[in-house]
Amino acid sequence: MVADILLGKVVMDLQRNEINSLEQVKNLRIDKDRPFFSAQHEEIANGAVTDIYFIRTNEILKKQGLLDTTVTAEVFSRRDGVLAGVEEVKNLLSGKNIKVWALKEGHVFKAKDVVMRIEGAYGEFGIHETALLGILAHSSGWATAAHEIKQIVKEKPFFSFGARHVHPSVAPVMDRAALVGGASGASCILGAKLFGIEPVGTAPHALFLIIGDTVEAAQAYDKHMPEDALRLMLVDTFKDEAEEALRVASSLKERLYGIRLDTPSERGGVRPELIKEVRARLDQAGFQHVKIFVSGGLTPEKIEKHIEAGADAFGVGSYISGRPPIDMTMDIKEINGMAVAKRGRIPGRTAVEGLERII
Repeated sequence: MVADILLGKVVMDLQRNEINSLEQVKNLRIDKDRPFFSAQHEEIANGAVTDIYFIRTNEILKKQGLLDTTVTAEVFSRRDGVLAGVEEVKNLLSGKNIKVWALKEGHVFKAKDVVMRIEGAYGEFGIHETALLGILAHSSGWATAAHEIKQIVKEKPFFSFGARHVHPSVAPVMDRAALVGGASGASCILGAKLFGIEPVGTAPHALFLIIGDTVEAAQAYDKHMPEDALRLMLVDTFKDEAEEALRVASSLKERLYGIRLDTPSERGGVRPELIKEVRARLDQAGFQHVKIFVSGGLTPEKIEKHIEAGADAFGVGSYISGRPPIDMTMDIKEINGMAVAKRGRIPGRTAVEGLERII
């Protein structure tokens, strides 16, 4: 309760210059030397990212004396998916004199399911429709992709490696959403920290290329990295993957946690046959403890085949990062307690199980 109150004060500070008139929009000035084009926290909170027609609506309703009209609005999805982004929406609307109910993050929903309900004066939240829908849409899309991977890997770990495929301003949002969807970990530092865990990852090809030899690079990693850092080494940089796997295993022995196969598409990518060979050669040499980690262009279909071939864990990037958002729509369903709806929609509140009060 205390944390929620403090959070509300922080958000209210960010909302201090909330944009609710066309004059404010006209007078909004952007620093020409702005280094990045992503929205800042205060710009999200004060409505600078909203669609202009919500500001026009706000101004008209104010002049008509209707801005404080009590409404009940519902947010529903256009496709099946897994819900994420609820915490951000809660933060966005925190401190406002409204009531908000939502399904829990990680909830599996069907198309047209109501995932959130807001009740209060329209002027309290109307201008934030763009932001809250965008938050839920993108986060739920990424969470859904991760959930699909989770259904294939089951208890085997997989990690979100897609930060390099999206704008850095949303990379932590994506990785957090992937974790909500079932990912075991994430490589993006901020994304993992926001979820309350430590980021995962060992070493890129750059380390191996600069040092010049796979075993020497593995030894350097083992020497300089802390004990809690997994000894998981790439083996596709210079030579045959099976040969390199044996060389690294022979050097690090029991300290080697696993080898990572990330063979590029120019050489056919990681194939089930390669995984089988590497597994067999490691086992024959007495390195049954060494895990096989696979990354690079993975899809549920590929992962399923890789598991059959003997893979133990996976790094998934583009399948999660490339997932389109799940369109979300917000409809007003009550005005001053009276059921309403635009044509094609059923007036009044929708009967929904699982909604919980969050504000």
